[in-house]
Amino acid sequence: MRTDPSLHYLDNAATTMVDPAVAEVIHDAMLRHWANPSSLYPPGAESEAALNHARAALARTIGCKSREFYFTSCGSEGNNLALLGGARSRTFGKKILCSGFEHPSVRRPLEALAGSGWQVEFVPPAADGSLDVDRLLERVDRATILVACMMVNNETGARCDVEKLARETKALNSRTMVHVDGVQAWMRLPVRLEGSGIDSFTVSGHKIHAPKGVGGLYLSDRLVQSFQPPYLGGEQERGLRPGTENLPYALGLEAAARKLAPDLAGRASHIRALNQRLRAGLAAFPTVEINSPADAVPEILNFSENKVKSETMLAWLAEAKIYVSSASACGRGEPSHTLEAMGRPAKAVDTAIRVSFCAGNTEEDVDAFLERFEAGMKQLQGI
Repeated sequence: MRTDPSLHYLDNAATTMVDPAVAEVIHDAMLRHWANPSSLYPPGAESEAALNHARAALARTIGCKSREFYFTSCGSEGNNLALLGGARSRTFGKKILCSGFEHPSVRRPLEALAGSGWQVEFVPPAADGSLDVDRLLERVDRATILVACMMVNNETGARCDVEKLARETKALNSRTMVHVDGVQAWMRLPVRLEGSGIDSFTVSGHKIHAPKGVGGLYLSDRLVQSFQPPYLGGEQERGLRPGTENLPYALGLEAAARKLAPDLAGRASHIRALNQRLRAGLAAFPTVEINSPADAVPEILNFSENKVKSETMLAWLAEAKIYVSSASACGRGEPSHTLEAMGRPAKAVDTAIRVSFCAGNTEEDVDAFLERFEAGMKQLQGI
């Protein structure tokens, strides 16, 4: 996918490069499937059939029924749709539980609900970045309408045992909705939602080499029975996500997932080797502290170098076409909410760097990063 051999892109948790094969599928669909999928004439029926074929294929990648998979524009929209629609459909209580290191598209809707009378409790991660789901479970009671927890943290790669969380939440209160932000987990970890107890689950195209502007939301049949979508319109997506479907991008999303789904383990092995190579290189710097938990997904490694401000180091690396980040791209340069929730000191937060891999990365990318990083550590201190 990379056209410039001198470029070292290591920010795949922010976005991935679009696979040319996926782009070709989208281009062809724009020309071939031009009709509105809701139209009743034959070209419209062909578009609808293509959309439903993609829906079924994508549903299989997360282990759910085809009708439970809804197309969205992105993970953020899916999170908002699930949380606002789910919370407002539950009238037996006002209590919401959430992990303390969620993406802004989960945290901010819940903060908005708190401002409207809901009781929202955030449970922070441990100092090592892990989240003990038992700390969420011990707060579940008869008034708990919703529990939200991401499957993989977008800043540190921390894994959360959402299967246990969902299973035991339902045992404590069968009416409690369980929402999982799966954006950083999809195509990195196996996902099977049917029978899991998870009621809603979000995915996003631009994390898996599809374009920005397309994603998916799983809403279980049991949830949909009382679901109140936060916006209204036509009958697309069973009336829960109105608006004419973006068929070319939906087909692109399916093409990207179809390419990645068969080899989760093979990609993980390759990426784990890159992660270990980076960790070994960073061990040469005595001030570097790893922020990612030991069992984090290998695609993400977050560390603090404790010497040079992140923005200064990122600019230094970018001059050599080495691209990483300091926190979530959606934070627009704000300090890492996750590291603050972990209780990391201000110096560690201000000097944090997130490196995130995809299967297209190589040892040369890691070595280029380490070489430039070493030079930066020598030259930038005090700036």
